[in-house]
Amino acid sequence: MTTEHYFSADPAGPEDRRTITVRLADRDVRVVTAAGTFSPDHLDTGTRVLLDEVPDPPATGALLDLGCGWGAIALTLGLLSPTADVYAVDVNERALALTRENAAELGLDRVVACRPEMVDPTLRFATIWSNPPIRVGKAVLHEMLTTWLPRLEPDGTAYLVVAKKLGADSLARWIEHELGMPCRRLAIARGFRVLAVSR
Repeated sequence: MTTEHYFSADPAGPEDRRTITVRLADRDVRVVTAAGTFSPDHLDTGTRVLLDEVPDPPATGALLDLGCGWGAIALTLGLLSPTADVYAVDVNERALALTRENAAELGLDRVVACRPEMVDPTLRFATIWSNPPIRVGKAVLHEMLTTWLPRLEPDGTAYLVVAKKLGADSLARWIEHELGMPCRRLAIARGFRVLAVSR
């Protein structure tokens, strides 16, 4: 498994674009994906579990897809909450371009795909949905979560999907102990945990 997509702002390999059909927000949609991004051939199992298990997002406010890839979570947020502002954040420029293209194709003009530093640091989020890049290592992952989870609104909740075998339970303990944020298991399915983190 290549991990270039986790680290590279501009993946070096050929784009190798492809169109796939995925089910998002209870409808089948066609999206464009490409090599050098996470799971370009299908909707990965972790993201599917997240989308199947979380409650509907708030109808308004700012919503965040942290580590958006080609946009599956951000597109779902946009489809379910068309009057909310959806921020799709990633370090991979190819992934961001795909998310913008897919959002435009679906008419989701309130989806903003951008690098992390482009998001107003004073912005607070009604919800955060993420299939975080566990394989970047604990230091990078912990820095990401330390940066973004405290940016929830006071009554907001973040939902993270993490494979049990990749440390879901230890991550939940770290969030509670290090960030001081309540973290509970919302769901267990197909070897994954969906963690619900609140302020």
